[in-house]
Amino acid sequence: MTSPIKTKRDGAIFHVTLDRPKANAIDLATSQIMGDTFAAFRDDPTLRVAIITGAGDKFFCPGWDLKAANDGDAVDGDYGVGGFGGLQELRDLNKPVIAAVNGIACGGGLELALSADIILAADHATFALPEIRSGTVADAASVKLPKRISVSHRNGAAADRALV
Repeated sequence: MTSPIKTKRDGAIFHVTLDRPKANAIDLATSQIMGDTFAAFRDDPTLRVAIITGAGDKFFCPGWDLKAANDGDAVDGDYGVGGFGGLQELRDLNKPVIAAVNGIACGGGLELALSADIILAADHATFALPEIRSGTVADAASVKLPKRISVSHRNGAAADRALV
């Protein structure tokens, strides 16, 4: 079985690619690998910045793998060090992480992007929180999103389109 996380070093730059066809969704095992990957980045003094992206150009990450959940991944399971996606709760990370969003980032995928220090979005990238429509709470996004959207964008149409 191939790893759902591909890494590459380019000098002090650490490239991390989420590669789980078809959509780069994150199951428990992938989240644990991502946590170990970002902890290794944090602990390596030769690495200065990490860039996370999704394989392909359709999905950055749609979030939690609902098929894996249906097959037995527990909602409250062990997501590994750093919590869901390896970044949201990673302690002592004092290096920048850039999310290169190259497609759909929704739910936990949006939360993963929000956990990065900088988000660079391709022209075709979209962002969504489907939890809003089902009346559930997107924990990390509920806290991080208002802090990341500037005041000038909170009342603008672009912010409204991005969240629909």
